[in-house]
Amino acid sequence: MSSSNDKVSHNVYFDGKVQSLGIETEKGPATVGVMKKGTYVFNTSSLETMVVISGTMRTKLSGGDWLTHKQGDSFEVAANSSFDVMCATDVAYICYYS
Repeated sequence: MSSSNDKVSHNVYFDGKVQSLGIETEKGPATVGVMKKGTYVFNTSSLETMVVISGTMRTKLSGGDWLTHKQGDSFEVAANSSFDVMCATDVAYICYYS
């Protein structure tokens, strides 16, 4: 017998151009997702650590400069903030929530 906690959550944003699956990891809750080529703005409610699995993305944190992140790179986004993302190609990522 399974409970709702055993199910994988599926999140869809920006008309399906960004999608993620929610999982539990050894580091706690996370999402594994994909972003199609495009520009997006995300809001956070908790500290997020993003790891680029495939592709390259540019990000701009609140009050910061544009930075480039490629496969294997990680970066943190503060809780209760927003950040801009530009993807020149499709990108895969994992995001850990603290």
